[in-house]
This record gives sequence, structure tokens and C-alpha cells, in this order.
Amino acid sequence: MPFSPEQAKARLAALWSRGTDFLGTEVAIMGGAMSWVSERHLVAAISNAGGFGVIACGAMTPALLETEIAETQARTSKPFGVNLITMHPQLLDLVAVCTRAKVGHVVLAGGVPNKATIEAVKNGGARLVCFTPALALGKRLVRSGADALVIEGSEAGGHIGPVSLTVLAQEILPHLHNVPIFVAGGLGRGEAILAYLEMGASGAQLGTRFAATKESIAHANFKKAFVRANARDALPSVQLDDNFPVIPVRGLTNEGTKRFMRHQAETAALFHSGALDKEAAQLAIEHFWAGALRRAVIDGDVENGSVMAGQSVGMVTGEQTTAEVIAELVAQAETALIARSGG
Repeated sequence: MPFSPEQAKARLAALWSRGTDFLGTEVAIMGGAMSWVSERHLVAAISNAGGFGVIACGAMTPALLETEIAETQARTSKPFGVNLITMHPQLLDLVAVCTRAKVGHVVLAGGVPNKATIEAVKNGGARLVCFTPALALGKRLVRSGADALVIEGSEAGGHIGPVSLTVLAQEILPHLHNVPIFVAGGLGRGEAILAYLEMGASGAQLGTRFAATKESIAHANFKKAFVRANARDALPSVQLDDNFPVIPVRGLTNEGTKRFMRHQAETAALFHSGALDKEAAQLAIEHFWAGALRRAVIDGDVENGSVMAGQSVGMVTGEQTTAEVIAELVAQAETALIARSGG
């Protein structure tokens, strides 16, 4: 017997009920924490549309984060979270800011959090979300106190790991059941989200689809670059010399990425000739992109800046509102459920 629209809606609600219960939201869709993009306007818009916005703290000082949280709270009464980078030199101070502001969920990213940080988050009353690139680490994080996990595939934009979401989901979802798990990386349609829910995920995290929405403060040039791009345009940065590691970052190829390749080659040549020592050469490579994300997102220099984007960028076809994106994803999932039931 084919599902009716009401039955499809109820089925989807049941599939991600663990995620919605955990987040306190209508739909189990988290916004990815994107530096310069995931700020008060977009975060509040995602939460107001029924999803779960997440502030990207990045390199903010405690005072700046305090202001950002307050400005977000002024724009939404719905739940939202804060993403903190574990290598931030004032990490515990940032956690204290979240505690004072009664932030309900703290997301720790960029490395394995230490015991002191985990305890500070938990003692402050927030729910703790961590990223895991592997099953063994996921189990360890849960034992250490993580209340939920995000598994993010290499299809994602920005800093990425080496494994696709398809593989991570197969490795982790069948074997880790004691906390909600949110999938991320390359997600752009509701049918894909549904497939992972049916595999055991509790929800999904999306960044690229939200970066180009009307509520995003990203420059018009940045959004236009997303609309023009195809999946094949979002490539990871390449390391040229084994002596100088480059953390892979997925973004749209442009003049900046071409110059980075030349810069790596020239810097490595200076090192091998003895003109630069290894430390100076490594710093020269690492500093190439300093400020480049801001140049693209805020200033609109999409030729020389860093236009971080996931492979789902090909599914960005125009500048929608955040609510339209979420409604579209939900409708696609529900339509797929009806079709599968023979409707």
C-alpha cells in the first residue's frame, strides 16, 4: 500500500527522531560551521527554519564569541550550537563563554579534544558533539563523554579527511549505536539524507547548500561562483613535496589555487638549494592562504581568495532562502519514501 503524504512525513520524522530529540529541532539538519559564513544571520536563519544552526568560532576571541552568541540569541529563540576548534589557545575560555551564555550544544572540531575540555563542556551543562574519521576514535570519544558524533566525508568543503562519506557510513553506522550520529560531506538532496537515515544515521550536516542562501552574508561574487560551479570544480589542495605537508582543503579552483602550486614549487626549490631552511619554507607555504578565505567570502575576490566548497556545489542552482533549502530537502526525502512504497 503506497504511503500517503502524511505517512511519508511521519516516517521521516520517525527516522530522524533521535536527531531531532537531541538537537531540539523540527528537522535533524545541522548547518556546517563555515568560517566567516556561519555567523549570527545564517545561524539564526537555519534555526528559525527548523534546523540547527552552528556558529563557527574559528579564531574568535572570547569577547567576540560572547557578542556573536548574544547577537544570535537576539535573532532566534530556537536551539543553536557553537563550533570550537580544539587547537585554539583560549579554548577553555571559549567554553566558559558558551557556559555563561547557556549554549545547549558545543561542537569540538579540528582535533581530538582533551579531558579538561570535555569536562569543561559537560560540567557547563552543554551537550558535546565531536567529529570522528574512524570507528575506533568514535568509540573512544563516546567513552570520553561525547553525546553525539559527526562523520564527515572527503566530499565536504574546507579542511577534509581522506575517506568518502559512503565508506565512513559503512564502517561506522552499523557498529556504533549508543549516540546519535550525523552524516556530512557532499550532501545536497533529501534522497541522499534519507538513505543515510535508513542506514542508521540520526541526521545530517550541510554547509555548501547554506553558504549561498539569501541569509548568508557571503559576497555576491562568492554566491555566484557557487551557482556557476560543478562538482568537478571543487577540488582538494595538492601537496607537491613530501618535505612540506599540506592539509587538504577542498575549494573551487581559481587563480589562487594555481598560484599556490607555483608557490609550493618555488619554495621547495629554495629549500633544496639551501636558500631557505625547512622551518622557514614550511611557514612560507602555510602562510600563503592567510586571510584568503575572508578575501573570498567578505571581499568577493573569488579569483585570488579561497573559495571553500564541497562537491555538492553543483546542486546549488540559485540563491534560495534557508527555509526554502530545508523545505526542499524534506520534500525530496518524503517524495522518495512515497515512491519506494509504490506510490
